[in-house]
Amino acid sequence: MEHIKKAILLSGGMDSICLAYFLKPDIAYTIDYGQVCSDREILISQKICRILEIEHKIIRVDCNSLGSGILANRKSIDNSPSDEWWPYRNQLLVTLSLMRAIKDDIKEIHLASVKSDKFHKDGTDKFYKIINELSSYQEGNIAVKCETLEYYTHELVEKYKVPIDLLLMAHSCHISNIACGFCPGCLKQLKVKQELNIS
Repeated sequence: MEHIKKAILLSGGMDSICLAYFLKPDIAYTIDYGQVCSDREILISQKICRILEIEHKIIRVDCNSLGSGILANRKSIDNSPSDEWWPYRNQLLVTLSLMRAIKDDIKEIHLASVKSDKFHKDGTDKFYKIINELSSYQEGNIAVKCETLEYYTHELVEKYKVPIDLLLMAHSCHISNIACGFCPGCLKQLKVKQELNIS
């Protein structure tokens, strides 16, 4: 049976760590697109990949001037649905990863979006269906997949039986390379720990 070469986008957050543990892809891409917490995301992603023996590649493209909200350390634009919203972010990240993936002979790119992300249009089934159709149509015929959409983060941890010590390495802060404890990412991580009874 022919091996289908797979990659994931690994941010070092809980959702992508769960996906990395479950999928054990050939390559994990971490993208520094100008977000303020990129250094820590890269550090954690490197550690996760060493533990799981996954090849890790960093993609650096500074798009900070195009961002808005707390990830860019800027005021959110008027039609932003949340403080951390960055216009067309998932579309950007998929595109950048595809540009690297075609050179790496990747046939599938997997992302981890969860049920609580669906208030963003780029965290919905429809978005992933459209982006997959577009990517599959283009040269390289690379599939874009998100098999985590029907689960909350704590459900992913339980479904994939992710070791707690791996999960506790996650960095989810949106405003700093050191967890602030009060941004949406930090609050989500705290909520997941409570749901999993992790002290």
